[in-house]
Formats: sequence, structure tokens, C-alpha cells
Amino acid sequence: MTDPGRQLRRRRAQGLAIVVAAYVLSFFQRFAPAGIAQDLIAAFNTTASSLGVLAATYFYVYTLMQVPTGILVDTLGPRLILLLGGGIGGAGSLLFGLAPTLDLALLGRTLIGLGVSVTFIAMLKIIAVSFDERRFASLVGVSMLIGNLGSVLAGAPLSWLAQITGWRGIFVGLALLSVLLGIGCWWLLREHSDAAESLSVTDGKPRFDRTVVISGLLTVLRNRDTWPVVCVNFGICGSFFAFAGLWATPFLTTAHGMTRAVAANHVSLYFAGFALGCVFVGTLSDRLGRRKPVLVASTHLYALIWLVWLSGAALPLAASYLLFALMGVVTASFTLTWACAKELNPPLLSGMSTSVTNMGGFLAAAILQPLVGWVMDQTWQGGVTAGGARLYTPADFHAGLLLLAAMAGLGALASWRIRETGCRNIWRPVG
Repeated sequence: MTDPGRQLRRRRAQGLAIVVAAYVLSFFQRFAPAGIAQDLIAAFNTTASSLGVLAATYFYVYTLMQVPTGILVDTLGPRLILLLGGGIGGAGSLLFGLAPTLDLALLGRTLIGLGVSVTFIAMLKIIAVSFDERRFASLVGVSMLIGNLGSVLAGAPLSWLAQITGWRGIFVGLALLSVLLGIGCWWLLREHSDAAESLSVTDGKPRFDRTVVISGLLTVLRNRDTWPVVCVNFGICGSFFAFAGLWATPFLTTAHGMTRAVAANHVSLYFAGFALGCVFVGTLSDRLGRRKPVLVASTHLYALIWLVWLSGAALPLAASYLLFALMGVVTASFTLTWACAKELNPPLLSGMSTSVTNMGGFLAAAILQPLVGWVMDQTWQGGVTAGGARLYTPADFHAGLLLLAAMAGLGALASWRIRETGCRNIWRPVG
């Protein structure tokens, strides 16, 4: 006779596994421009600011979708939106891979961002409602460790494969994968009863209630404990996405004279360190039963590392590899902001609270990626490569990186304002 409890656990594990697989693809799409930056410049003959806009288009739509996604997973559940997200992301990847012009490539990146924007919040919701809350940060860390395989693949492996087969065919193949993962999410996931508890219910199915949704969102936004968490995510996550997601490889090749392959290896190591850091930071916080000390220590170390890059010091190759790995580990501290947001707001609003927090990092990335490029264009001295693309100097990159270092400092300072939760939900209704 089959144990019902074991069946339930297996079904929940299968549902989480397929969503994590979709999250791997989301991470790959997020950071892919870094691995093929030179290819994109050659294909569309872009300036630094135009390349920044192309990469950041993903973040624009991703940012705008965070709160709506939180509302949808708290109301209609993750199953349907993951199916739709897979289809839309697949269409965007196909268009991006086939785009003959920069405008169509921008549209493709927009659709990619729209499609994958639902994945992460849906994953957080599934973990929040299906597993023990004391394991939330640990499970998120493990899920992000696996998800970061996508970012690692978007570094050196993508750069290597793009030089062999061309970058366009890769994105056409990813279009099919996106659709298949969306179908897999629909097939394996089951709706959880908490969606019905948070809404009006008709015939046993959740119904979107505008009044309840607006009330819930206002509860999160009016909670003063929410905003320090958002600011940490804005500074740490935003600078990470802007740097590792686009500018790290060009910076290392230009300012430090590395080959494209060595620079891509640095970025992959950054992502690998980040992936391991997600597990380490989340597990450490859960075992200590504290959030704030881990956040404060890690964010300050992350901000200090930026001073090394701003100094322009020439580092031995082993030292630069080590510094990138360490930078990845401490960058992962921002993942605790999702746990803090969930624990500082009503349990039934875990989707909205984590999405509002997540919006901070993506908003920062959407602003910083093109802004760094714009700053570099302002200091550009007019040099061009043999192919006609703009040639930037180390001084140009230094000016752009000042913005990222400032954001890192902002995130570190905001960590002092976060309220300690003790790794449990401490929200209480006002009055």
C-alpha cells in the first residue's frame, strides 16, 4: 500500500524540480549578453549605450512584471502563468535569434524578459506554501544553486559555443526548450489551497478579487520594514546584474588585458561562487537563526571588493580568479532579502512581498546597464576597431564602474536598517 505522505512529498518535489529547471533557463537568458557581447556589437554595430539598452530591455519588463507576478501567484496560482511564460519566452528567444536588426532584437529581449519574469516568484511561492518555513532560506539557496547553472553556462560555455556555431542558432534552440518547460510546469504542478484561502472562491476555484489584491499590495507597501529590504536588493543585486550580466567581460578584456576566454572564465567563476554562496548564506542564516548579521557582514565585504577594481591595480591571474569567486559568494547575501520580506509581511502575501523586494534589484539593473554604457560614451575618445566598433579605454570603464560601486555601498548601508526576524514570520496586524 502506497504511503499518501510519501506520494505528496514526491509530487511536491517533482513540481519544484520542473520550476527550478525553468529557472535555470531564466538565469541563462538573463546573463547571456555578457557571454556574446562582442558578437552582438558586431552583429548590430552598436555603441556601448545601445548594447546596454539591448541587455537591459530584459530587466525593464522583468521589473514591471514583479508586482503583477506576485499578485498572480497569490491569486491564480503559479501553474497557468508558468505555462504562458514558457510560450512567451520561447517566442522571444526565437525572434532574438533570427532578428536581422537591433529593433527586432530589442523586441525579442522584451518578450524573453516577459516570459521568464514569472519563474522566480512562482518558485518562491511554491517553496513558501509547500515546505517548512524554517527551511525556506535553505531551499531557496539550493534552488538558486541549481538555477545558477544557467548563469555559469551563459559565461565561458556560451562564449565558446557561439564562436563555433554562431549565437543565433543557440537562441532558436532555447525557444523550443522554453515551450517544453512551460508545458512541463503545467503538467507536474498542482494548485495549493492557500491561493483559495487568500481570495474569493467560486466552484472550488480561485477568483481574482481586485479589492483583496489591492488591499494586500498596500499592506506590503505600507509596511516600513519592507523598504530597507528593497534597498539592499536594489544596491547589491542591481550592481551584480549590471556588472556580471554585461560589463564584466568587456571590462576585463579592456582594462586588464585578458583574452575573451580568460575574461569569460572569470565571469563563470563569479556565477559559480554566487551559486555556492546562495546555499552557504541561506544555510548559515537558517542555522544561526539570524538574518541581519549575515547580511551586514556579507554586503560590506562585497562593497569593499569594488574598491579593488576601482583602484586599477594589476592583479596576478590567480588573485583575480580568487577575488571574482569571493565576490560571487558574498554577492549571494542579497538572497536573504526574500526571506526577510516573507517574514516581515503577512504569510498569505508571500508572493507579493517577495516580488516587491525582487523588483528592487531588477529596477537597478534596468537603470544601471544602459547608464554605465552612457557614461562610457561620454568619456569615449573616438577610437574604433578595425571593424568599426567603438574602442573604449580603461578610464572609460572606470567611470562606469563608479556607479556600480556606489550602488554596492548603498546596499551595504541599507542592511543596517533591516529588522531581525529570527528566521520566522514576525508580522503582526497594526492595532
